[in-house]
Amino acid sequence: MHRLTLVGLISLNDPPRPTTAGAVEKCRRAGIKVVMVTGDQPATAAAIAAKVNIITDIKLEYNYMIEELGMDAKEAWEKSHSIVIHGDTLAMKHAEQHSLDDNDPEKGRYLIDWISKPEVVFARTTPSQKLLIVDNCQKAGHIVAVTGDGVNDAPAIKKADIGIAMGSGSDVAKNAADMILLDDNFASIVNGVEEGRLIFDNLKKSIAYTLTSNIPEILPFCMFVLAQIPLPLSTILILTIDLGCDMLPAISFAYENAELDIMERAPRNSKRDHLVNAKLFCFSYLQIGPIQALAGIFTYMYVMNDYGVRWETLTGLATEKGYMPDENDVYSPYEPNYGNTHYGRSESYGMLPWDFLRDNSADIRLFYSFRQRDAWSPCRWEPSDTAWP
Repeated sequence: MHRLTLVGLISLNDPPRPTTAGAVEKCRRAGIKVVMVTGDQPATAAAIAAKVNIITDIKLEYNYMIEELGMDAKEAWEKSHSIVIHGDTLAMKHAEQHSLDDNDPEKGRYLIDWISKPEVVFARTTPSQKLLIVDNCQKAGHIVAVTGDGVNDAPAIKKADIGIAMGSGSDVAKNAADMILLDDNFASIVNGVEEGRLIFDNLKKSIAYTLTSNIPEILPFCMFVLAQIPLPLSTILILTIDLGCDMLPAISFAYENAELDIMERAPRNSKRDHLVNAKLFCFSYLQIGPIQALAGIFTYMYVMNDYGVRWETLTGLATEKGYMPDENDVYSPYEPNYGNTHYGRSESYGMLPWDFLRDNSADIRLFYSFRQRDAWSPCRWEPSDTAWP
């Protein structure tokens, strides 16, 4: 090492991806807490964390407030917004509580207190300490996702609820992971969270839409059974609605775009907010379903009233017998009895909702379907091709 001349200095810099800072901020708005666990020195870890928005204000960091601002530990803890923990400090605290029972609630309390800070960075950590951090996060009730690329990260990746390995990482980490990031980009995780929330929302919309039609479909049958109101919907019509009309709209919900606030909501509670829950049933069966049912019943009674059957006369009408019109009858609102002569009596028309009824004085007339669809102009009534039941 003699007679050497200093020619220059070379430094290597591994900067974070430009999209990482925006992805971390998006996670924060979505209620997802990003904790940095690294093997670098605390100063390096704090600098990188500040670049990617994990630490938003370095002056509010716990150790900075003690060392640079001269605050005592208690005051700094109350006022600090972020904290950088050295692996040696974590090991010392863990050793102090090593003799405590695993079921003791005080064991690991220090680590849960650290994690409770809004912004947390762990530096100079060992593989066993990473596993300890994941375990205590889960004990605090968090759903934990761990990213890593090396062999040392494999235990923490395996322990986490969602293990994420980098595509360029080791095979050990990939085998322990649940997901593999092919582009090694943290922003892809955030995009995956957004896509997962979108799929969950669209499934709930599709299920709610499908369940909503049950109330307006079953209510007419209840009215027919309990009040003997002529049945507005037949079984064939219900099957036509369910299989022919509702299928495509229910499927189309899967292609709905995301709501504008989808990444600004707090994460759902995995123990309470299931795909189908009491809130969904109340929305479908107690809110939207009754509104649709009332709209359908109103339309049914309005049309029946147009053809002479007032809504107050519908009760018990399903068991009544009507009159059959002559095939030469011509409907006219200006003729006596509306231009109809009657012969014979029909059977009960309670199961024939497609026929039109007219209330004339005390009698109830039953007419065949007319082929001319303009109900407001005089038209000829023609019998259907099927025999009268």
